[in-house]
Amino acid sequence: MQKMLAAALLSAAIFSAPAYAQTPQTAQPAAPAASQEKMDLKGNWRASKLMGLDVYNDANEKLGDINELILDKNGKVAAVVIGIGGFLGMGEHDIAVSMDKLKFMEEPMRTATTTTPRETTTGAATTGAATTTANDWTPDHAVMSGTKEQLKAMPQFKYSDYN
Repeated sequence: MQKMLAAALLSAAIFSAPAYAQTPQTAQPAAPAASQEKMDLKGNWRASKLMGLDVYNDANEKLGDINELILDKNGKVAAVVIGIGGFLGMGEHDIAVSMDKLKFMEEPMRTATTTTPRETTTGAATTGAATTTANDWTPDHAVMSGTKEQLKAMPQFKYSDYN
């Protein structure tokens, strides 16, 4: 009798173990309505595509290129780090400027014999001689006032004291 009772208890324990191991199902919270809507991002730029973007001055002289975008805690661009001069990153003088110091151009650089490129702050194409309808998520280049010498005279931007 004891053997039969022990076998019954052992059987009950073995067959009921999977039932005890299951976790109770909890109701999943409903997704917010805003996440179900498609976001219209046409005309915006990808930050990754701005890295390496050439920066010229008003005289069409190349000053350097964009090395970094510094964001504040709300996700807004606090500064743009531009590498001035140098070759392949060697001897560059990094400076930090506010985004409003740059004018972003959609059209490629033009020579003095052609029209000047249009400027934009949204990335949206405007009417002009060479209107582009494709959104490639990046402007062609940026324009900033100043010469290389003036920008190299600005305080150098450093990520840390060890840079």
